[in-house]
Amino acid sequence: MTELATDLLVSVLKRATARGATAADAFLVEERHFSATVRLGEVDTVTHAHEQRLSLRVFVGKASAAASTSDLSPGSLERVVDEATRLAHLTAEDPYAGLPDPAELIDRVPDLGLRDASGHDLTPEEKIEIARRAEAAALAADPRITNSEGAEHWDRQARYAYATSSGFARAYATSSFGIAVSPVATRNGEMQRDTWYSMARQRARLEDPAAVGRTAAERALRRLGARKVKTVEVPVIFDPETAASLVRALASAASGPSLYRRASFLCDRLGSRVAAPWVTIVDDGLIAGALGSRPFDGEGLPARRTIVVREGVLESYLLDTYSARKLGLASTHHAARDGSGVTVGTTNLTLRPGTAPPAELIASVTEGFYVTELIGFGVNGVTGDYSRGAVGHWIENGRLAYPVEEVTVAGNLLEMFNAVDGVANDLVLRDRTASPTLKIARMVVAGN
Repeated sequence: MTELATDLLVSVLKRATARGATAADAFLVEERHFSATVRLGEVDTVTHAHEQRLSLRVFVGKASAAASTSDLSPGSLERVVDEATRLAHLTAEDPYAGLPDPAELIDRVPDLGLRDASGHDLTPEEKIEIARRAEAAALAADPRITNSEGAEHWDRQARYAYATSSGFARAYATSSFGIAVSPVATRNGEMQRDTWYSMARQRARLEDPAAVGRTAAERALRRLGARKVKTVEVPVIFDPETAASLVRALASAASGPSLYRRASFLCDRLGSRVAAPWVTIVDDGLIAGALGSRPFDGEGLPARRTIVVREGVLESYLLDTYSARKLGLASTHHAARDGSGVTVGTTNLTLRPGTAPPAELIASVTEGFYVTELIGFGVNGVTGDYSRGAVGHWIENGRLAYPVEEVTVAGNLLEMFNAVDGVANDLVLRDRTASPTLKIARMVVAGN
């Protein structure tokens, strides 16, 4: 598909220039996705999808327009090109619009181990059996696991192609696989559920399905007997899953569109302290086999390693070409194609680990809260104010004492990152954004 895809993009861009575009680029994605869900051992849903999407940007001088289509027939492509060029002729000029300098585009696509050539060879029945094994292990883990919201196994193949009217054309392919299980635990009429998952570029790197199921069961069981607590200000420890959401929130505030719209609490803070000295946040698109890796961004610029926060100091924003020009800076090669337009997206975003085991952070707390799940979307990107529902465990005298639910953790992201006084050593890159266990000196835990 690679040569066919780039040939298709080249023909689309030639038509755009023939219709009066002074520059144009196009991005093509082809995906094949299989998903099987089982519940209590029975097949619930099986989905097999094949999708294609082409997004086009055209420029007439400094005016631009964008369009997209999932219909790649010649007639549809002609209509998309004609409509986009017509709209570009009608649009007001923007001095920051335009493609990247062609000299900065990637010249060679590195092999980052993103495609599993043989990993998709299983039959549908074999893929369903993987989901069954995961759920069965969860149900067998403990008599208190009495029900299930299901287990899923999926695999995805994708090919990406990008071309510009200046003659650039490159493509690459990816694979991804996943298992997820959601068991239900019961005791004395109380019901609790939780989820665990595994994802990887290579099927062989997935966790064993039975191990995923057992972990999901353990997570559901540990929530039984959950209590409420009184409102108090105490140290709060975020487990790796919930700490990763804090890192995502900081990255969102550091993204170009938020900054040039003045809708970020990180505006004008480049080079200033935004976190404790032991906080370093890195976005690295070149990690071999990682879920967020890619050879180039949505504008053909080579992926690279960017240190966003170094020892507490905001060292870099996350920028595509347009937002970089608006801010008077250089692109950090973080363009992402979003529908027909271009936005900013991270690759493999991590908060770098410390040296302390998670148990050591917990042992340092006399009274506090250990967060294992966050609920809702209470993050204000403009002010950094933070308030989310939370589930977890209460810490007493350095030990996890009992499960807690129906509380809210509240603070301000800048103050929270500056109050980080413990970073554990348990970083595992099991998603596109990852963090080790994180301890924040004090936050408000709002309960009764």
